[in-house]
Amino acid sequence: MGDIANAKPTPAPSLLSPQDSVVVMVDHQPQMFFATTSADRAEIANAAVGLAKGAKVFGVPVILTTAAATTFAGPLIAPLADLFPDVQPIDRTTMNCWEDPRVVDAITATGRPRIVMAGLWTEVCISLAALSAADQGYEVYVPTDACGGVSVQAHENAILRMTRHGIVPMTWLTTVLEWQRDWGRTDTYDAVVKVFEEHAGAYGLGIRYAHTMIRESSGH
Repeated sequence: MGDIANAKPTPAPSLLSPQDSVVVMVDHQPQMFFATTSADRAEIANAAVGLAKGAKVFGVPVILTTAAATTFAGPLIAPLADLFPDVQPIDRTTMNCWEDPRVVDAITATGRPRIVMAGLWTEVCISLAALSAADQGYEVYVPTDACGGVSVQAHENAILRMTRHGIVPMTWLTTVLEWQRDWGRTDTYDAVVKVFEEHAGAYGLGIRYAHTMIRESSGH
């Protein structure tokens, strides 16, 4: 416990920063979505794209993976693939992407100690990889709304299993807000707000409304 008499306005070391994070997007593919029933598929895809766009704003490395893209599950969904036109996803045969040395090498090459991991399905491709990474010393954060399972029970059980091993459940929005953390950081402010307007639902609508009212009240 800290010394409350000498509290300082400094963030907790456990908070994510753009400098210590790497994002791993796992198997957001059509065949995987077909069997996903834990949440609305469009909302999962929206969250995944919002997370990826947020990572791009902050220069956080993004690693893309697929499973059996040409023989079973299909290519990475277009909204994600279009964000990274020059990146070829690492296509695997393993359910656990941590068992593919190319994925581990790509993550370790970034030098980042914290992995933000999202994908399909939560109970297999995410939980197995997250547990494996955590076992080897990585801090793992999972935006659960950018993940989905074959059932609500499977998704929730996977989250419970991961949290019991110290893996941190997040949402895509809180992840991006944690990277921003201060609206006085003007170099990323406009780009972050644009991501929220496009993907953050009611919050995004509120931001758009506020900006419209500010413009009108200022006569612009």
